[in-house]
Amino acid sequence: MPGVYLVFAIAVIGFVGCAIWRHAARRRTIAAWAASRGLVYDPARDRSFDARFSEFGSLRRGQNRFAHNLAEGDWNGRRVTTFDYRYQTGSGKNEQTRHFSGVLLRSEIALQPLYIRPERVFDRIGEFLGIDDIDFESAEFSRAFYVKSPDKRWAYDVIHQRTMEFLLSMPRYSIEFGGEHVMVRSHRWFRPSDFETAIRVAEGLLDRLPEYVRRGAERGGR
Repeated sequence: MPGVYLVFAIAVIGFVGCAIWRHAARRRTIAAWAASRGLVYDPARDRSFDARFSEFGSLRRGQNRFAHNLAEGDWNGRRVTTFDYRYQTGSGKNEQTRHFSGVLLRSEIALQPLYIRPERVFDRIGEFLGIDDIDFESAEFSRAFYVKSPDKRWAYDVIHQRTMEFLLSMPRYSIEFGGEHVMVRSHRWFRPSDFETAIRVAEGLLDRLPEYVRRGAERGGR
């Protein structure tokens, strides 16, 4: 029996050591990338991140949540924040720790709530049961993405034909509009190249906002 305990202890130590090495390697990778892009990197845990960006429901899930590995600064004239996020769900034996990465790009105008993510099988079941998302003229886009907004007109204004074509040409992410930011995230850790692709998605959405939407938002903010 002592031998079994020894093997178990060695396995646990190995697992913990591997996790520590993996996190350290990730910090070095993101720090190097941030420095190469002129961003300020901070590996520390930010437990106020959900309060700073309280308009995003995805940052308020679970408990013991925090952002870390933040990189912030200017990106082509807009303020960008890239981050890793961690939170826990359940308790006791059912407790699970979840991770994801994302980017926040600041808009020049106030944005109304809008949620875009890849379509899932259960969404089709929900549609059959009358729980519908917003559909668009493009059947291809409607099949590919689930879209929700409290204001359908805003959704149609933002997601016009050029924007649909753009999103269909890019990797699939979950996208949220709120306040003055667009969040683009995934359900896994991003590599530096993934952060840059996600930023391009956010830029593409903001750059394609129609002029009448910009003018209306500016008038509303006065």
